[in-house]
Amino acid sequence: MEIRIGMINTAREIGLETSQTMAEVETLVANSLSGTSPVLKLSDDKGKTYLVASANIAFVELGSDQNRRIGFVG
Repeated sequence: MEIRIGMINTAREIGLETSQTMAEVETLVANSLSGTSPVLKLSDDKGKTYLVASANIAFVELGSDQNRRIGFVG
């Protein structure tokens, strides 16, 4: 699943792809934004871990759970 995170006062976004389900990511984001956790912690498919301060999150965009198609579709 593709995730984009927009940060306050920053023109760039954080983009990553994860194998976590949409429900898992939604729970992590909701806990982070509600103040339960001061840091949003996500892991991508390549093994990298992203720690984002909850106070700096402007938006979180969640893509679909479907895998991307490769090649020409016609």
